[in-house]
Amino acid sequence: MSSRECPTLCVGMTKRSVMSTKTETELIDSAGGARSEPGGRAQRPAGAARPPQGLPPVELPDEVRDRLADEVIDELLAGARTEEEIVGPGGVLAQLTKRLVERAMAAELTEHLGYEPHQEPPGGTGNTRNGSTPKTLATEQGPVRIETPRDRKGSFEPQIIRKGQRRFEGFDDKILALYSRGVSTRDIEAHLAEIYGVKVGRDLISRVTDAVMDDVREWQQRPLDDVYPVIFLDALVLKIREGGTVQRRACYLALGVTVEGERDVLGMWFQETEGAKFWMQVLSELKQRGVSDILLCCVDGLKGFPEAIEAIYPTTTVQTCIVHLIRHSLKYVPRREREQVARDLKPIYTAVDADAAQAALEAFDEKWGSRFPVITQAWLNAWEYVTPFLAFPPELRRVVYTTNAIEALNRQLRKAIKTKGHFPNEEAARKLIYLAITNAVPAWTRTRNWTTALLAFKIHFGDRLAE
Repeated sequence: MSSRECPTLCVGMTKRSVMSTKTETELIDSAGGARSEPGGRAQRPAGAARPPQGLPPVELPDEVRDRLADEVIDELLAGARTEEEIVGPGGVLAQLTKRLVERAMAAELTEHLGYEPHQEPPGGTGNTRNGSTPKTLATEQGPVRIETPRDRKGSFEPQIIRKGQRRFEGFDDKILALYSRGVSTRDIEAHLAEIYGVKVGRDLISRVTDAVMDDVREWQQRPLDDVYPVIFLDALVLKIREGGTVQRRACYLALGVTVEGERDVLGMWFQETEGAKFWMQVLSELKQRGVSDILLCCVDGLKGFPEAIEAIYPTTTVQTCIVHLIRHSLKYVPRREREQVARDLKPIYTAVDADAAQAALEAFDEKWGSRFPVITQAWLNAWEYVTPFLAFPPELRRVVYTTNAIEALNRQLRKAIKTKGHFPNEEAARKLIYLAITNAVPAWTRTRNWTTALLAFKIHFGDRLAE
């Protein structure tokens, strides 16, 4: 890889070791349990590549593009043949950036003063030009030295490069994109120096990322939709230094699916441990932010979770994750028999209705109950919250029978935080989780086959889902 190529920053998925026996996930698959697409990946238009470093593509207006005639490009590239001469530090793009910025600032000063260069001020007196001040900008083409024009009264406030600004537009986004992928400030500093030839101190990187906290607070308090057809609730565990020791803290996450089928992280909350009592506080906050109704709430098997949901949203249907229940069941089974047990569990969660599922559970108990009574008991204990999805058609079942959607988000977040070891404080954790969520969103914004699922929602829930 050349010094100009950007190295891959995202941590790759860990390769599974080759085993003679099947893993629990493979057993679930072989038993017929459909797996949702990791992260609910959005279906991008054909040929639409993701912008580098997580930044949106920049499209030039047609009128600007038309001005860049081939003759202009040829003149700019005269004598420049290598990549370094074109895009490297001090190359054609750096020189062009310098000229364009200086011309734009000169035009801003002209508008501010109200008269053209080399002309007398209106009325013969008033504010005048007063030379320039040198400034070095950090850009994607390396450091660029520009001359910032001044006025005698000091009232000129340039907009394209503001007073005190040392980084060109978009450069902070580069830092945030790297940070959101879990890259340490030390590695960000080394990366920017290697790729762009710009030395950026770690204190500056910290200030850039700290500026995100205002966005985090605004995001956490933003108004939400009135109704969400589906909300997934889950928590992941982080390590945060507190009081001189590293403590494990739970980061609560709520992932909603809007009426349009778009997935949206509704917020994050931190607490010492995951518990149903705090989930009630989370749901109360969602209600205060405008969520008046949740049709379906998908959760894992946390004790007391369904009751906490029903306390805030009495009419919400609570669905326990089937995949979690299957995994819980298989951990009591010897490896050589897991495939058969998983296959015999399949008729329960693929039954046409709750009565058929009850019959399938009784059949399972007759075959395996004497050896694994704990499995039957686990299904009976969760039965009230296991069977609701059986009332729905297959298109809707695939959306709500598992919490894989939010677990896929958690996998994306873990990739960003795994290099950290632990966070110095909760604010640092909140900042990185927010940036990682923002970075992960383009990969899974749309729920598959949502139109069909929405029709099933409308038929089942009626007026609770507005037209």
